[in-house]
Order: sequence, then C-alpha cells, then structure tokens
Amino acid sequence: MRIEADQVTMMINERTIMENESVVCSPGALTALVGPSGAGKTTLLHVLGLLLRPTSGRVLMDGVDTTNWGAKQRRLFWKHHAAFVLQDYGIIEEESVAFNVTMASSLFRSKVVGDKEKVRKVLSETGLDGRERELAARLSGGEKRRLAIARALYKDAQVIFADEPTASLDEANGDRVIELLQLLAKQGRTVIVATHDEKMMQAAHAMHALKGIRHG
Repeated sequence: MRIEADQVTMMINERTIMENESVVCSPGALTALVGPSGAGKTTLLHVLGLLLRPTSGRVLMDGVDTTNWGAKQRRLFWKHHAAFVLQDYGIIEEESVAFNVTMASSLFRSKVVGDKEKVRKVLSETGLDGRERELAARLSGGEKRRLAIARALYKDAQVIFADEPTASLDEANGDRVIELLQLLAKQGRTVIVATHDEKMMQAAHAMHALKGIRHG
C-alpha cells in the first residue's frame, strides 16, 4: 500500500508542530522520517497512520484521499491494513507472549482466536522461539519490541508504523529490530519509521527529513 502525505500541516493548541510536509512511502521499502528532536517525526508518523487528523493537507492511501474518512473507515484501515510498533510497546504484560501476538487480530473479534502454528512461526522469525506461554512481563525491552513486530507479522499488516523502534535498546537488540523491519519491507510491506538512529537511517530505502518549526 502506497501512503502519501501531501502538504500536511499540524497544529496542536494553536502551536504549529509541522508545516507543509510531503512524503511518499512505497510498498517494499523502509522509509525513515528523520529530523531534530521536536521536528514532528512522531506527529507525522501518527498522521500517516490516521491516528491524528492534520490541520490541513491530505493523506492518501493508494491514491485515495482519507481527509473525510470517519471513525469507521479509519478503524477498518487499522483492522485490515496497519500495525503499530510504538515506544510504549503496546504490550499487555499480565498476559502471555502468545496472547500478545494475536491480540491485534482479536481486538476486532468477540474472543481471542489464535493460529498456534502461525504464532510459533512469527516468534521464531523474531527470535522468541518457544516462549509462547511466558508472561510478557518477563521479556526485556528489546524482546518486547520484537514481540510488537511479531504481532505485525502475525497480522499480515500491509503497513507497519514504527516510532523510534530502536530507542533505549542495546546494539545487539537494535540491530535485530532493524533486520526485522528490513524483512518486513522485503516481503513487500510498507514500513514507515520515525527515528534518529544512524544505523536505521543507513538501513532505510528512503528518507524524509522534516523541516522543523522555529518558535520565537
């Protein structure tokens, strides 16, 4: 799925966070949103993921303007096409690793339904083999980040939005997360990452540098 921001401006509490930003994120590519702290990287990521509605400008999905999409259409996008790897992991620590893998798919059903073989497969791909029954609380920060990526793999999401996915990770875990995001892009998915990590930037197929706003 091709996702495009067209001249997007975002204001929050009358403060301009970003102004006239345009970027195209293509399938099969890892696109890095970069810029100094406070430039609006996370805000743009959230706008592209339809978590925030821009003050002006458009977000297009495969050429379709989402400006007038209501809550139902956004929910359908999140349900069928998107996965998020956010800084707080989005992990339920009191539940098992397997539950957390299937959680995003189960949110839209009346009960948790999981494909055990597929759970094992995505956990193997993310280096969490054999830990299906373990409580998520027992995982390290790097393992929780990989668990969030396993959830995206399980869901078969076309678009992955990742906010500073290597932040606060040691070098080995950071490298593993970068490899996994590259794998997702190689599978033909659209991977969009807000980052200040030099290694992540080097791994990206495309970069968009936010202009940033100077406040007097």
